[in-house]
Amino acid sequence: MKKLSVVLFVAAAFLNMLSSNAQTKGRQIVMFYNVENLFDTINDPAVNDEEFLPEGPKKWNSVKYNRKMSNLERVFFTIASENKRFPAVIGVSEVENRNVLEDIVSLEKLQPANYQIMHYDGPDLRGVDVAFLYRPDVFRCQGSATYPVRVSEMPDWRTRDILTMWGTIEEDPFCFIVCHWPSRSGGQERSAPLRAAAAGVVRHVVDSIHQVAPETKVVIMGDLNDDPTDPSIAEVLGGKQLVKELKPGDLFNPYLQLFKGGYGSLAYQDVWNLFDNIVVSENLVTGSTGSLKLVKNGKKYYGFIFDRPFLRQQSGQYKGYPYRTYVGNNFQGGYSDHFPVYIMIE
Repeated sequence: MKKLSVVLFVAAAFLNMLSSNAQTKGRQIVMFYNVENLFDTINDPAVNDEEFLPEGPKKWNSVKYNRKMSNLERVFFTIASENKRFPAVIGVSEVENRNVLEDIVSLEKLQPANYQIMHYDGPDLRGVDVAFLYRPDVFRCQGSATYPVRVSEMPDWRTRDILTMWGTIEEDPFCFIVCHWPSRSGGQERSAPLRAAAAGVVRHVVDSIHQVAPETKVVIMGDLNDDPTDPSIAEVLGGKQLVKELKPGDLFNPYLQLFKGGYGSLAYQDVWNLFDNIVVSENLVTGSTGSLKLVKNGKKYYGFIFDRPFLRQQSGQYKGYPYRTYVGNNFQGGYSDHFPVYIMIE
């Protein structure tokens, strides 16, 4: 009984630390996670969600849904535990609706963070959207907007909107942008113009922000379905690799050097890709405006990939790959086919 009391005391003290240890100041975490097909179990006639229904091919039900929620809770809380604070801003993709986001923020271990939700129903035919979770004690949200991605030659084509929200962290103005660019369905080369179109929208948003308020620190995050060296990111978006080459208005990609170093956030046919990127404006890297700056991951990299053994498949054909929820229609009970990524600012 005494041992149990000690364990409970330590757990309570840790939760208290997470909720009240001056987390509104100092180092902050900004995170992105493709949570892989987070659907509820209710049929929505407006979207193609039939695959993820109890009577659908995946036999998606409340037991599996609760397992998925428990997995997400473990991911977010482990990151919080290792860093002794909850992420200030979390971008997510592949969420069906606000209901599943409400379920995430209501998870027992995440409640001390008091996460608020920024979400709009988007035009994706499958019904999966992007969204933000944010701590209002750290990020003071002042507004939000979405931007569609359109291709003139394909008037009926739809993809996820670009979601933005703006406000302040420790008096520094920030704009956060979360995206899920078009997939490589039909082949990388054939689908590349669609991702270039999405990158063009994001670049236009960034340039518009810096024309009006050049002191704003911009953070772009998402599953871009391209690697940092691909044209959509390196050329259209303009995510640069070297800090010493940055000029006002430029964008810096902390994940370009990680990718060149052999790191990835997902695997396909035994090849690792780094589709999950967080790209930031020059002033967040150099500190040319405001007080908050990007913090290095050790001595070499600015970006973090959250890769832990429990997030990897431990056996079988896909051993070492991200431990996903399904392989085909076979329920694996895993987390996602992507690893989370994050940066730190201080």
